[in-house]
Amino acid sequence: MGTELLTIGAFARATRLSPKALRLYDELGLLPPARVDPVTGYRLYAPQQVERARLVAWLRRLGMPLVRIRHVCSLDAGAAAGEIRAFWARAEAETAARRDLAAFLVDHLTRKDPAVSPTAPALKLRYAAASDTGLVRESNQDTAYAGSRLLAVADGFGTGGAPASAAAVEAFRRLEDGGVPAGGLLNVLADAVEEAERAVCDAVAAGSAPGAAGTTLTAMLWTGSQLGLVHIGDSRVYLLRDGELFRITHDHTVVQSMIDEGRLAPEEAASHPQRSLLVRALGQGADPRAEMRLQDARSQDRYLLCSDGLSTVVPDDEIRRVLAAPQEPGRTVRALVALANDSGGPDNVSCVVADVVTAG
Repeated sequence: MGTELLTIGAFARATRLSPKALRLYDELGLLPPARVDPVTGYRLYAPQQVERARLVAWLRRLGMPLVRIRHVCSLDAGAAAGEIRAFWARAEAETAARRDLAAFLVDHLTRKDPAVSPTAPALKLRYAAASDTGLVRESNQDTAYAGSRLLAVADGFGTGGAPASAAAVEAFRRLEDGGVPAGGLLNVLADAVEEAERAVCDAVAAGSAPGAAGTTLTAMLWTGSQLGLVHIGDSRVYLLRDGELFRITHDHTVVQSMIDEGRLAPEEAASHPQRSLLVRALGQGADPRAEMRLQDARSQDRYLLCSDGLSTVVPDDEIRRVLAAPQEPGRTVRALVALANDSGGPDNVSCVVADVVTAG
């Protein structure tokens, strides 16, 4: 006697999937029934299908898209586990980004004025910027800028990389003038990103050289007590606070995505052939989504914005050593550029150092 088939109702109860969901999964080829009655059209399922159906149900509860579920269900157990691990790592990274944005919004909706409060000590920035071609490249496609309110580094790529990075930073330089409306910092930064994207596309289109081009952009806008961060690409921001070095940006690269998904160990990233391949950038056809966050400033904080010409060749402990040295920002940026060149200088290198100090 053959195995008795389950009706769609019995199968739904056994798998915790609704009959409506089962009909959809049949239409998508994800979970076809073992047999369809030719007279009634009723879907009938084999008991052996229960395990696969329960896996589908659990993956849907994770929020996994149906197309990816179909792929996972086609794999053996080990490979399927790896796909689930990668999916959840990406979900956690996206949740963390939304959490930062939610905190940004809550802070600015509840704060009456983004400037320093009357009872807090008045703070200001002391800053310097430096950019160098390095020892291998023929030209410098980086742009670095430091001013009393704006800090920025852009790393151009492609045949029009230099004008692209310059256009991105120039679009942000207008933020040096005028105040930030109460609760409006997020909108100011979002508008500036859109303007920078248009400026980069225009600059690239105006060039005569063929090929794709664009730029990263990492910028911080000073409000008097806080720094609003905009980050697109793989330039970085580090914070030296109380002698400890913190990296406060996340690289938007293929390799970093592979690390986030558990497909690549962090120590393997430096030698990976796709280590410079961006997943976000400013330029025609690129994904320009910016990471935005708000950074509370403290007196004696020291910030470093740098292109990957520094971060890919100089270890973090060496960067911390230079930043922690008791010297003014101008000497510090020159020391960091020299450190990158002493390490081979394979790329353009740009650094901006800003100290938060008490005004007066």
